[in-house]
Amino acid sequence: MTVSKMTWRPQYRSSKFRHVFGKAATKESCYDGVPITCSVQDNNFCAVNPRFLAVITECAGGGAFLVLPVHHTGKVDPHHPRVSGHRGNVLDVKWNPFNDYCIASCSEDTTVKVWEIPPHGVLKNLTAAWKELQGHSRRVGLIEWHPTANNVLFSTAYDYKVMIWNLDSPEQVIKNPVRTISHHTDVVLSMSFNTDGSLFATTCKDRKVRLMEPRSGNLLQEANCKTHKASKVLLLGNLKMLLTTGTSRWNDRQIALWDQDDLSVPLLQENLDGSSGVLFPFYDPDTHMLYVAGKGDGNIRYYEISSEKPYIHYLTEYRSHLPQKGMGVMPKRGLDVSSCEVFRFYKLVTIKSLIEPLSMIVPRRSESYQEDIYPMTAGITPALTAEEWLSGVDKGPVLMSLRPGSQVAESYSEMSKGMGNTRDSRRSQSRPGMLQLAYIQDQLQTKDGKEDGSHAVDDRSRTPVRNGEDLALCSPPRTENELRLKFLKQQEEIRRLRELLHQRDVRVKQLELEIKNIKNSQPQSSL
Repeated sequence: MTVSKMTWRPQYRSSKFRHVFGKAATKESCYDGVPITCSVQDNNFCAVNPRFLAVITECAGGGAFLVLPVHHTGKVDPHHPRVSGHRGNVLDVKWNPFNDYCIASCSEDTTVKVWEIPPHGVLKNLTAAWKELQGHSRRVGLIEWHPTANNVLFSTAYDYKVMIWNLDSPEQVIKNPVRTISHHTDVVLSMSFNTDGSLFATTCKDRKVRLMEPRSGNLLQEANCKTHKASKVLLLGNLKMLLTTGTSRWNDRQIALWDQDDLSVPLLQENLDGSSGVLFPFYDPDTHMLYVAGKGDGNIRYYEISSEKPYIHYLTEYRSHLPQKGMGVMPKRGLDVSSCEVFRFYKLVTIKSLIEPLSMIVPRRSESYQEDIYPMTAGITPALTAEEWLSGVDKGPVLMSLRPGSQVAESYSEMSKGMGNTRDSRRSQSRPGMLQLAYIQDQLQTKDGKEDGSHAVDDRSRTPVRNGEDLALCSPPRTENELRLKFLKQQEEIRRLRELLHQRDVRVKQLELEIKNIKNSQPQSSL
């Protein structure tokens, strides 16, 4: 009698991200009283980096957006200064990925403007832009920075054109883009780049998905699927796949996955629900997780992407009764690795004039650094200059480790060279959650030495400095507005010191845990 062996496969797949959960911030950690824009544009209206949060606001007479320090939580002053240099409504804002003090905005006034944010935040209304880009003939609806080349900006407008700008140009007003792409027959709805920026994909109101080579403007692939009307597109890192969100022919919201080399037929289509809001996709190439948030929804679905069938694996969803109008996303270098945070959203809740941070967390018992969920990720150092990229060079991003103390971003001092400004290097303050106390003390000592040397050289040409500020700024406030600005600056300093104390406590706990582990392992080794 022979017994046949049967193979058994489990109905679930093993994944370290199966139990990821969303944790909304407390009321004290939200931004309350923000006059969020009422624009019907299907954009995120919010941009975040480890230092600042920018949100487009509702205003009369021109367009403006608000720039707040990330830790300036709580009730926002209704008279807080804004960036208000546009003559029409602002439609999109994006931070420079290689400089936390540089932000681009586009508007209905047909211009794109690039702003330099002061290191202490916007203390008075900012109206003079660092660069102004004039080339579009109709309102500009979308902008994107190149992922690896410094100072290369893409813009698209209602004139159906995509323009590429080189911000290293010496002119303050740039009227001639380095490249104009005119393959679209209607309004471009979204743009996305691959990892090294050698390809970019667009969705258009004409229902077509296009894959192009940005430097030359050549059209490589074009998808025209009658069963899927795409509104947003993402190039999924190095997986050589595209993901689009849109609607089916029956107006059901759906997601579709495409082969990058063949856009004739989608690899996968999945209907989600019958709601009408646009689906915003967000992809994390480090964890291969896909987040899908609907405009007007309160929930966020998340999936895991693989290169083999069935490609998309549903994990779970975060539910909330607060509907989102737009979503900002914190770069990976700004996450809190001590709490195993792998993604962070900033939800715009219009009905409450609220911006709510939402952390996606991998539950782990250990408080030590979890290297398996934090691989090397794209850092703040550009891989290429604009001239190198325009000459035909492609490079992947410069990677950095998220391990505390391993690397510190000094974006402002780096970018000050490109902007032609000799700013103080002390403005490049370290991002929260990623510094050890010893490193802070070392940086303070070196900074004091540099400042002493600079005073010896430029003592005659520079005004006296006290506590890192000019004496002219330390004079007693004369008006109510100056008093309010001084108060805000003092509150920001208090928050920063509290953050440093918190990081010291976290580091002490980590060291105590390591010492405990070493003591526990010594008797075993002796045996």
